[in-house]
Amino acid sequence: MARQEKQKHKLLALARIFETETDENHRLTVPQLAQMLEAQGIPCERKSIYTDIDALREIGYDIVLQRGRGGGYWLAHRAFELAELKLLVDAVQSCRFIPQEKTGALISKLEQLASHHEAAQLQRQVYVAGRPRSQNPQVLYTIDALHEAINTGRQVSFHYANGKDHTVSPWQMAWDGGSYYLIAYQDYSQPAGIRHYRVDRMSHVKVLQDQPCCGKALYDQFSLPVYLKKHFNMYGGPEYRVTIRCTPDLRETMIDRFGRDVIYIDEADGFFHFTTPVCVSGPFLGWVCGFEGKVTIVAPAEVQTRLAALGRTLSSTYFFEKK
Repeated sequence: MARQEKQKHKLLALARIFETETDENHRLTVPQLAQMLEAQGIPCERKSIYTDIDALREIGYDIVLQRGRGGGYWLAHRAFELAELKLLVDAVQSCRFIPQEKTGALISKLEQLASHHEAAQLQRQVYVAGRPRSQNPQVLYTIDALHEAINTGRQVSFHYANGKDHTVSPWQMAWDGGSYYLIAYQDYSQPAGIRHYRVDRMSHVKVLQDQPCCGKALYDQFSLPVYLKKHFNMYGGPEYRVTIRCTPDLRETMIDRFGRDVIYIDEADGFFHFTTPVCVSGPFLGWVCGFEGKVTIVAPAEVQTRLAALGRTLSSTYFFEKK
């Protein structure tokens, strides 16, 4: 009876051997496969393995035979190629909203999608300068709850890092600057409208099953790409149509930041300018200053005034009289 039970598990055990022990550079012969099965307490005749391999092929396993010296059977196709797994590992490593201990657990799971030999290549370290990782161990569960609320059209309540409790209608998730954001409609404070919240700064997230989402009419007019372009580092601020003038060498830089849909107007001296909506905040003004005079604000006057005030503040802070 025990032998019969072992035989029932043979096909599954053989499939697992192909998944974990074989790849293009590591092949196994039928005697080696039989030896591995016997090591698991599954006795088998070598000729039966040929039948088992055919059965695995019939259910979708791409098992290939290479003949000749050093040949053998190996699993040629997997759900993820090694290059794709490396990309996913790099993405997990660079996500600052994932706590360090959770990063290791996720990478260990990704390693299970490769052979043991290839899994060693997934032990990669991606260093992201100046980015402390989130200390919120519940962030992945928060993301799951938010997706549930979005998919079912229900409001969510949560506590935010600023010490306030919020109840909002979640509409979309966005990735920007290495952080995950919830795009939501709020009407508990004025003016009502679309807001964003950093996911790793949310806690005690609860899906409100009896409260359907609000603000659909406003959201139907919402464009996430436009929203992301005008919020620098996702900071809010009063919105203006800002005209920006740049030196010729910055054209590709501006296209990367604002897209190709913006109308870029060439000037006679080689400079160019364009007008785009911007939520004017400290990070936006700092972004302009960072180009060291190659970028100037042409309009409106309110934004010019704010930039000039920032310049005076910096000048008074860092000006030293010569002795």
